[in-house]
Amino acid sequence: MAERVGMVCLGCAKNRVDGEMMLYNLREAGYELVADVANSDAAIVNTCGFIEDAKQESIDEILELAQLKKEGKIKAIIVTGCLAERYQTEVMKELYEVDAVVGIGANKDITSVVREVLDGKKKETFPDKTALPLCGGRVRTTPFYYAYLKIAEGCNNNCTYCAIPMIRGKFRSRPMEDILKEAEELSEKGVKELILIAQDTSCYGEDIYGKPYLAQLLRELCKIESVQYLRVLYCYPDRMTDELIDVFAKEDKIIKYIDIPLQHCNGNVLKRMCRHGDRESLTALVNKLRERVPGITVRTTFMTGFPGETEEEFAELSEFVNEMRFERMGCFAYSAEEDTPAAKMKGQLDEEVKKHRQEIIMEQQQAIMAENAQKMIGRTINVLCEGFDRLAECFFGRSAADAPEVDGKVFIIAEDKKPKIGDIVEVEVSDTLDCDLVGIMR
Repeated sequence: MAERVGMVCLGCAKNRVDGEMMLYNLREAGYELVADVANSDAAIVNTCGFIEDAKQESIDEILELAQLKKEGKIKAIIVTGCLAERYQTEVMKELYEVDAVVGIGANKDITSVVREVLDGKKKETFPDKTALPLCGGRVRTTPFYYAYLKIAEGCNNNCTYCAIPMIRGKFRSRPMEDILKEAEELSEKGVKELILIAQDTSCYGEDIYGKPYLAQLLRELCKIESVQYLRVLYCYPDRMTDELIDVFAKEDKIIKYIDIPLQHCNGNVLKRMCRHGDRESLTALVNKLRERVPGITVRTTFMTGFPGETEEEFAELSEFVNEMRFERMGCFAYSAEEDTPAAKMKGQLDEEVKKHRQEIIMEQQQAIMAENAQKMIGRTINVLCEGFDRLAECFFGRSAADAPEVDGKVFIIAEDKKPKIGDIVEVEVSDTLDCDLVGIMR
């Protein structure tokens, strides 16, 4: 009987793709993949280590597996991903139940690591970050109708609050040919929505082609006959060129949705973050997007309580949120990450102040989204059916305005014909549920 391997994948979609590539290598090596790690011989925790909450989630997951190991239900625990890369030898010292700690550069060696720990050995390995594979086979863990398409790894932006460059290394683009080939293969297997991801998708190609090449990549992807829809995440505001905006406007296959993490609007705060822009330039960019790409959903992320953020600077952010009325938004309280420049800055704020400001911004956004949802009543929209909600006793799905795992739902009342999972159906919006929509399938 083949030995069983299970994986818990935490954090972002980029980490998920890394996990899918490891699963592929394990399956090819003859291991049996199991969905429930409690039924595995070797349990892999593909961790996130970006901010404090994510690190704690990773640690809690490892401790849960440690209890299963103590009970004799699993044989070995392997820690991979960002927490492993960032803290390396500290992980096994603090969590003695762990059998292997694998840096991201060793993902390609996961089969030999699993073999060693199942043979009773302990393992710590941290090759160069650039050894992390950018492409290869994957065992997809998303539903059949959408898939993430990672176009680059690492980051060169060096925002003062962010540990990603330390963890993931410098920005490395995948060759366009590799991306196009994978996109075609995924689409031919029935994937309807390809979601482009990287730490900064708008930086794509600078290292290979000498200039940002995302616009060209999108044009080429749209030429692939089997590709139906493309969604783009993580574009930085200072790289949203007229050329890129034109591609969004003209290409029908590109979903009219853009994720631009702004982080703040006050010029002084952004400068301390080592980011570009101010309220005036960011307002102009969002207005340009809405003018040039009618109906576009603009998603952004903000951070409250950055070192030195004054009441006046926070008030400006609050005003900006109310003024811009972003269709989708997330807000996080600043987390001081060790070895980042921001963690050493003067003016560190109390946790209560940071979280209170975060709550204010999110309350504002919830009100804006609820108002926007009300305005949708009476409209007919296309919805990708994703499942049946037993509590609500109806089907649910996503509109073009909703990315998986981060945005909202559309609840589908199917009176006559029932939708199938993965179908795109027309829904007439009849009501709202907080910020979500409720509608009748036509």
